[in-house]
Amino acid sequence: MAQRLFNTLTNRKEEFVPLEPGKVRMYVCGPTVYDMSHLGHARAYVAFDTIARWFEASGNEVTVVRNYTDVDDKIIRRAEELGLSPSAVSERYIAEFRKDMAALNVRPAQVEPKVTEHIPEIIALIARLVEKGVAYQADGDVYFSVRGFPEYGKLSRRNLDELLAGARVEPGEKKRDPLDFALWKAAKPGEPSWESPWGPGRPGWHIECSAMSARYLGSTFDIHGGGKDLVFPHHENEIAQSEAAHDAPFARYWLHNGFVTIQAEKMAKSLGNFVTIRELLDRYDGEAIRYFLLSTHYRSPIDFSAEGLDAAQARVAYVYETLRRARERIDDAQPRGGEIFHREAVEAIWPRFREAMEDDFNTAAALAAVGEAFPLINELVDRKGKQDRETIRETLARLLEEVGRAGQVLGVFMQDPIDWLGRHRERLCRQRGIDPGEVEAKIAARARARAEKNWAEADRIRDELSAMGVEIMDSPGGTTWRVQG
Repeated sequence: MAQRLFNTLTNRKEEFVPLEPGKVRMYVCGPTVYDMSHLGHARAYVAFDTIARWFEASGNEVTVVRNYTDVDDKIIRRAEELGLSPSAVSERYIAEFRKDMAALNVRPAQVEPKVTEHIPEIIALIARLVEKGVAYQADGDVYFSVRGFPEYGKLSRRNLDELLAGARVEPGEKKRDPLDFALWKAAKPGEPSWESPWGPGRPGWHIECSAMSARYLGSTFDIHGGGKDLVFPHHENEIAQSEAAHDAPFARYWLHNGFVTIQAEKMAKSLGNFVTIRELLDRYDGEAIRYFLLSTHYRSPIDFSAEGLDAAQARVAYVYETLRRARERIDDAQPRGGEIFHREAVEAIWPRFREAMEDDFNTAAALAAVGEAFPLINELVDRKGKQDRETIRETLARLLEEVGRAGQVLGVFMQDPIDWLGRHRERLCRQRGIDPGEVEAKIAARARARAEKNWAEADRIRDELSAMGVEIMDSPGGTTWRVQG
């Protein structure tokens, strides 16, 4: 099946055909860096990171541009609150954003431009729009004339009469039409500003992405992505100014992720109902958060709940425990193409995974496809005796290869199982007030009791550990333990 995706511009699912075969160029709207990022931001960047990974796994050369808006009204207000310069605020939160993304295994984009480093390109683009008669100056501000672009509204499917009914002019604005939007804002005392043909000032929000995408991807490129809240006005305005300037189509495919909601209401800083990524990382592993976000199709809303994240973390722990057991059993054997058990089921994993991803990047179905591997792995690990040992090893090696292949796309199940499980256990111990040293001491005491054949004492210690919330597992290699739940 060919790659299909839902294109907001056409409002339908359609086949993806890149401008240049084997190359995918994608622009993703990045954060405005004035505060810590929340789970809604994570939703967008996990989704588009996964989409880029899938295009790469499909044999494409992928270029992703994801910007930082590092000059903005919100940044200026935040700087005043903190007693810092706007640049100090933006650099602080760019660094925090990068930490959060690393914890979620969201890779850096190939290009991560900052607005303040692209002022010449922005000024040049505005000047071109003024020259073409679709933008005008008004006392140091420059506005885009919406009525000068006949196709305005084609992304959000809104008409000008509807928009006019809700339009308003802010105090100090000198628009010719309430629908027009700012490309350049005249300087105000104490705010960052740059020299321009219209006097000192700074860019409007929408023009930034048009200028930076053209700089790194060209006037026409394959995919533009972002949250559904950006469809209007941000992406609608990007299309208008970019296509008016270049007389060429802007992005050919528009992808928009659904909201993270809390009790069915969109998570947003403006509503005060957000949870930061950093707050969640205090309780959950970054991979569990990523798994939670991937468990719902990227275009659908996903409701935040502790129960959902707890379930995701338990699932990831189950996967890593399964991978640990498998690797111990096969001792790093590599698949050799020999006879395997469950051949039909094993060979169906990747085709089912590929089918899900080719159907508009359906990560929920993709997780279900790779999830078929884990019961098979556990069944094989639990088989006793030496009979069929080589076939078991070969099958396990094949299954681990399929899990690894899918994990590279989804950005999960890529860590060393022992390392991940160790960190998971440490986190649960902190949360539940369990002292690992005390647990180890009790396990050592139980081992002595067993050596002395004092089974009653050994059982007493096991029960004591269980009451603490600790489960112990005996094996020929010794006793290991984990926190229950």
